[in-house]
Amino acid sequence: MDKRTFLKHTSLFGLGTMLQLNSFGKGSEIAVLHSPNEDVIDDYWERVRKDYKLKPNIINLENGYYCIQPEPILKKYFEHIQQVNLLGAFYMRTMQFDNKKAMVTKLAEVAGCSTEELIITRNTTESLDMIISGLDWKPGDEAVMAEQDYGAMLDMFKQVSKRHGTKNIVVSVPPNPKTDEEIVELYAKAITPKTRLLMVCHMINITGHILPVKKICEMAHSKGVLVMVDGAHAFAHIRFRVEDLGCDFYGCSLHKWLSTPLGAGMLYLKKEHIGKIWPLFAEAGKKDDDIARLNHTGTIPVATDLTIADAIDYYHRIGPEKKEKRLRELQQYWTTKVRQLDHIVFNSPDDPNRVCAIGNVGIKGMKPADMAKTLLEKYRIYTVAIDNDAAGVHGCRITPNVYTTHEELDALVAALKEMRG
Repeated sequence: MDKRTFLKHTSLFGLGTMLQLNSFGKGSEIAVLHSPNEDVIDDYWERVRKDYKLKPNIINLENGYYCIQPEPILKKYFEHIQQVNLLGAFYMRTMQFDNKKAMVTKLAEVAGCSTEELIITRNTTESLDMIISGLDWKPGDEAVMAEQDYGAMLDMFKQVSKRHGTKNIVVSVPPNPKTDEEIVELYAKAITPKTRLLMVCHMINITGHILPVKKICEMAHSKGVLVMVDGAHAFAHIRFRVEDLGCDFYGCSLHKWLSTPLGAGMLYLKKEHIGKIWPLFAEAGKKDDDIARLNHTGTIPVATDLTIADAIDYYHRIGPEKKEKRLRELQQYWTTKVRQLDHIVFNSPDDPNRVCAIGNVGIKGMKPADMAKTLLEKYRIYTVAIDNDAAGVHGCRITPNVYTTHEELDALVAALKEMRG
């Protein structure tokens, strides 16, 4: 094959790749139902379940760490790996950059923000640690956060404190607030004239508690404080637009509820703040307000980035509204059956509007690790133990996904009723 023929074929391949990204999911078994109550019809979700390859001997109720890919997305992922491998360096040098811009465009539409304010990262930790470490901190500056925030971010704040002489103000979020204002006031009281940044979870990872982010942002901005939101568990889980939240920075992991391959995340920055952040890796030749200067991370597995579009298409095929309603319904299905039991400790909010898929439950007199071990070994139910003294959360995080059935949750309920400390 001569050079001209080679370039012709590779150009067609590049066009074909982009066309495939816009026509994902034709082989999916999901059919659209027309019932007005289709979001709670088991038949619809049985069709969704058929898209997943699941271990038959384990009930997986730990989807909070990583939501496995349904087969249609996984198939596209394998195709991208093969296609990139076919072209090798030619793809990496000539095609990956335009393709990544296409992924950013599609992701920004779902996130509800400008493409000039969003970059693809590898996970929430990378996204938010870039902001925490990248601000131009001065000795005496203060940051506000909560005991319930994710450990990796709390650790970065501690490192910044040691390095730059800053002070961390840590609050504790109550598990069952009576009003949004109770949460807002908690953060408001922690702010001083020295506060520069407030970190808040959109959805607390250990309990599933959804916080009133927009109200917190409005309060913090009225005091001149920037707000960074940890959205690791919220994106493609509950519906929202980043711009509507009013935050300055928003980071999340796409391999959670969007079901991309492992190693995909997102970072949003208001354009006016881009120039204030030092990148993790130096990038020359970019203007201070160009978000691309924050996205130089060296060679990455580009097939993962390509699959973002496929995951978004699958998300839309299921239906964002139906997905959120189903996840909330599944959480309420099992929690309402065990919440009032005398030996049960419930660590998530009672108000169904303050939670979605995630719930956290403990058993009096039983350590979380023993509880998780018993659920797995005796009842074949996989969960994750949460034993956090600082946050006051001791139990197992229970996280169903769209493929989870009521029968599987019935097995969990039966186990919780039997188990004793």
